[in-house]
Amino acid sequence: MKIPLYSLALGAGLISATVIAQAETPTYKMTTDIPAAITTPGSVDTSIGTLRFFDGVPDRPTIETVYDYMDRARAVQAYVSTVPGVSQYAMRQGQRDIGASKVNQILIWDRLADSKSLFLTGNSSTIYTWTYTNLADDGPTVIELPKGMLGAIDDMWFRYVTDLGIAGPDKGEGGKYLILPPGYDGEVPEGYFVVRPSTYGNWIFMRAYIGDGVDKAAQAVKDNLRIYPLSMADTPPEAEFFSMSGREGYNAVPPNDYSYWEMLNQLIQEEPIGTHDPETRGLLAALGIAKGQPFAPDARMKAILTDAVAIGNAYARANTVVPKDPDQRIYGPDSEWVMAFAEKDTSFLVDGARRYDSRLWMHYNAVVVTPAMAVTAPGKGSDYGIAGLAKGGQVLDGARTYRLHLPPDVPVKDFWSVTAYDPQTRSMLQTDQTFPALDSYNENVQQNADGSHDIYFAPEAPEGHEGNWIQTIPGKSWFIILRMYGPLEPWLNKTWVPGEIELVE
Repeated sequence: MKIPLYSLALGAGLISATVIAQAETPTYKMTTDIPAAITTPGSVDTSIGTLRFFDGVPDRPTIETVYDYMDRARAVQAYVSTVPGVSQYAMRQGQRDIGASKVNQILIWDRLADSKSLFLTGNSSTIYTWTYTNLADDGPTVIELPKGMLGAIDDMWFRYVTDLGIAGPDKGEGGKYLILPPGYDGEVPEGYFVVRPSTYGNWIFMRAYIGDGVDKAAQAVKDNLRIYPLSMADTPPEAEFFSMSGREGYNAVPPNDYSYWEMLNQLIQEEPIGTHDPETRGLLAALGIAKGQPFAPDARMKAILTDAVAIGNAYARANTVVPKDPDQRIYGPDSEWVMAFAEKDTSFLVDGARRYDSRLWMHYNAVVVTPAMAVTAPGKGSDYGIAGLAKGGQVLDGARTYRLHLPPDVPVKDFWSVTAYDPQTRSMLQTDQTFPALDSYNENVQQNADGSHDIYFAPEAPEGHEGNWIQTIPGKSWFIILRMYGPLEPWLNKTWVPGEIELVE
């Protein structure tokens, strides 16, 4: 009896289509030997189940299975690829939600950033200030930048546009910048540093150093920073500063549920169609997200998208504590210290290929992309070390006591800081301490006799180390960022190495 193709299964011995053709199928004038590698047997066991075929034609359950799989796989990849944009959108939405929707409405943490603000891995050692352009409505937009600022402009996909201030073309002397809309071909007046981003929305981020005092630095920003449409240059509006220190209700963290896709769709609708390559646009279009089209997935697709964001979020969290890109390990595989930018590459490229995992790490956990955040020149910009596990890869337990040792002569021109964060929100850890951080500005931080520092993390201050203590919470984990402002050669060449986070028994 002839055995139908669809009844054959992969088992201990594979019966190939070639064998069938030779044993069971009659030959014809044009018959040749068909290589088994180009045929499909009647059934194939895979990680998504057994797939069944009649002479290579999938049956209906197989079609449904592979379609579900491909939609889910595309959605997971879309999540990994679009975290930068959704993070930026969530940042801007958080600003809009508190009533700051115009470019001259500027957020400022004028008494430093504390843990009540929910935004990714901020710190309390500089004064943050930022706002967003709306070039679609406002047209060309002016920044009157004060002296001594350090900042950057990133577009709505968190791509680097330009530096501002010390690392920018004004070299810290201040000046006027002019941001032009995508495709702008009108007259460009003289006297400006001209910026041409590819999106209408752009994040204008700045920070002011507090070496001469917080109040003085904040007031200098308020007195001198102005941002307004060029069309209003003759009578520019006053800057309206929103004081964010101690303010509740500000959430700039992207969601982990289905609403992620709704934010992504809104971003796609608001920005020019040419901000992405055809492959990325095609990937999103396959999920029902396309410029000028309604986003209305049916129940099946909505379930797949919900599942995919859960998988993508889990992957992002795994990639955070154990980076998949080995080049993010600062001191090799036996150390828990990682860097946000693999090989200090803020473009997330290697030989022209996208570093998906490094980019995901950065944008799932942090904000701001600029080469000034991954410097290789001593005394310039800033650099960072991040640790989310204790020595040996153990999960950090907020109920226990840990110590971080910083060897003598921390190699910075400006200052260093250590800040603790909540893994759930990637925002500052919310404890009884207004600032879950210590830095070299803090006069209460004690040095050891050799000039080194020991920083302690525990629910209660270890006796005798109160000035060097960052509070943690039983039942919660945490992670830290060691920031080096003006890092010097021993940090850059890794001859000065911070200790691992170690459990104190």
